[in-house]
Amino acid sequence: QVQLVESGGGLVQAGESMRLSCSASGSIADVDDMAWFRQVPGKKRDLLARITWDGKTYYADSVKGRFTISRDNTKNTVSLEMNSLKPEDTARYFCNVQRQSPTIGTVNLAWGQGTQVTVSS
Repeated sequence: QVQLVESGGGLVQAGESMRLSCSASGSIADVDDMAWFRQVPGKKRDLLARITWDGKTYYADSVKGRFTISRDNTKNTVSLEMNSLKPEDTARYFCNVQRQSPTIGTVNLAWGQGTQVTVSS
């Protein structure tokens, strides 16, 4: 099993920046991709950014150009640098790790507990 612990989050004003970090422990060898999602009450959890073991990245259109995902494989961490934050970025942010199975595709291995990000206007 993989355990994830997130840090960062809090209250910022629109236009400011914030960095979220997530540390993984446990069965790290099973992890291929690391990702960040966010969720607002009553809505589904949305993928924001994903990074592969070798550094390939994917971003949702809503955060492309503003958010940057990075990982340190030596420390088993993944971070999300968020710039030019908007009130609509207010949500609970979740760290996620995945394994890519050649037979069944993406397998979610673990979720963090989530950290609240609130952007005031």
